[in-house]
Amino acid sequence: MPRYRDLFRVPEFTPLFLGGTAHVAAQTVSGLGLATLVYRATDSALLSALAMFGPALAQLVGATTLLSAADRLPPRAVLTGVSLVFAAGTAAQAISGLPVAAAFVILFLQGLVGSVGGGARYGLLGEILPRERYLIGRSALNMATGVSQIAGFAAGGGLIALLSPRGTLLTGAALYLLGALISRGGLSARPPRAAGRPSVAETWRTNARLWSARPRRLAYLALWVPNGLIVGCESLFVPYAADRAGLLFACAACGMLAGDIAVGRLLPAGLRARLAAPLQALLAAPFLLFAFRPGLPLALVAVTVSAVGYSAGLLYQERLIALVPDDLGGQALGLHTSGMLTLQGLSAALAGGIAQLASPATAMTVMAAASLLVTLALGYAGRPGRPAGAEERDPVPAKAP
Repeated sequence: MPRYRDLFRVPEFTPLFLGGTAHVAAQTVSGLGLATLVYRATDSALLSALAMFGPALAQLVGATTLLSAADRLPPRAVLTGVSLVFAAGTAAQAISGLPVAAAFVILFLQGLVGSVGGGARYGLLGEILPRERYLIGRSALNMATGVSQIAGFAAGGGLIALLSPRGTLLTGAALYLLGALISRGGLSARPPRAAGRPSVAETWRTNARLWSARPRRLAYLALWVPNGLIVGCESLFVPYAADRAGLLFACAACGMLAGDIAVGRLLPAGLRARLAAPLQALLAAPFLLFAFRPGLPLALVAVTVSAVGYSAGLLYQERLIALVPDDLGGQALGLHTSGMLTLQGLSAALAGGIAQLASPATAMTVMAAASLLVTLALGYAGRPGRPAGAEERDPVPAKAP
């Protein structure tokens, strides 16, 4: 069984790991800072949720226009450039007197650029590691995300109290800059994975190929919809418990970290396919407790247990990469990331809208019930033994085992 320590013997894995860690920490700190700033200025649960998760909505635009760049530009240049753009945008959001509308325009531009960064990062991971180690490598990156979020939300709450939300945003900008320096100095200058120039037409053409086969469609939907709906629940932590939102986010990150360790390191290969849907059901079920408006201790337990279910994403990603060729790996994984973040942004908007009409607790319950229903429907649609029609067979050859 592969071990995490073996990953760090691969020279380029360490800077990829550290650069991604810095980027996630920056997103965590700056997201909490901006959400708090917007909530204080507007007293709106909807705008607060969008301030933290709204950039994901721009991923839809990026996924349909820019995503071919993930395979057709040098990955080191992409990762460095994306971090620099985020650093500049986050620093601009800290300007005193900046209108809320201008802050959201910057968020949109960051999300647009970020749609390319996800595909470049995970496509590069597939180049650095052999195929059989992709799952544990992705697990390690997810663990870094969990640790960064735990530290980021804990530090973010302290920074807001100590420095103010604007000072927290400047701290996030500095972390983005650190990620850019790590990527530039630690990664080698690899050539693009695919030939040709990136273009809107090529993005559409490849996305159509990726979406054309039923097995990939089901994998994408499983990666996007149930998880996105639960992120909608999490987007309401600030209005649900404004003074303890950082603690709720940190507990969610702890649960995600535990799930990634269990699936990436301990789960036998023979059980992976069978546990994907149950883990995703676990993601939604604990949030149904919010129908009873639990106090903080029970809410913390529910959020922690729920987040273990995010590890189902590792299993669906493993299924997806087995269905795409190497030269489409960056765009395939970028489409996954962009679709996932887009659903997160839409879910945050939907959850915020329901919370405006009812309450944050009611909105969380509704989103959790919807996630559970989608998981059950996808499990039924993907059950073994269903014959595929000619139009559903994969027109893009999968990688050889």
